[in-house]
Amino acid sequence: MILDLSSLIPISLLLLRIIVAIVFFSSGKSHAMNPVERGESVGLSPSMTRFLGIAEIIAAVSIALGIFPQIGALIVIIAMLGAIQKKVFVWKIGFYAEKGFGWHYDLIFLIAALVIIATNGGAYILT
Repeated sequence: MILDLSSLIPISLLLLRIIVAIVFFSSGKSHAMNPVERGESVGLSPSMTRFLGIAEIIAAVSIALGIFPQIGALIVIIAMLGAIQKKVFVWKIGFYAEKGFGWHYDLIFLIAALVIIATNGGAYILT
C-alpha cells in the first residue's frame, strides 16, 4: 500500500451517503410531485410513480441521516433493479446507450447502496 488512508473511511462513507441521498431525494420529489408526467417517462402508472417517489424520499432521508441506513439502501437497490430491468429487457437499452441514458448510472447507485448495506452506512449514523 502506498498510503494508509483508512482513516478516511468514515468520512468517505458519509459523503457517499450524502450524494446518494441528494440524488434520490431529488428524484423522489420529482416522482411524487409530478406522477403523471414522470410516470409517462418511466412507463409507470401515476399511482405507482407517486409510490416510487415517496419510497425514494424515505430512502434518501434514512440514508442521509443514518436512521436505519440499511433499510434505505435496500429501497434504493430495489428501485435500481427495477430501473435496470426496464432499461435492459423492456426498452432494450445498452450499458452506455445514446445520450448517456444507459443503465451504467443505475448500476453505480445499486453498488453504492450495496456498500451502505455492507457497512451499515459507516461510523456517522444516528442508529
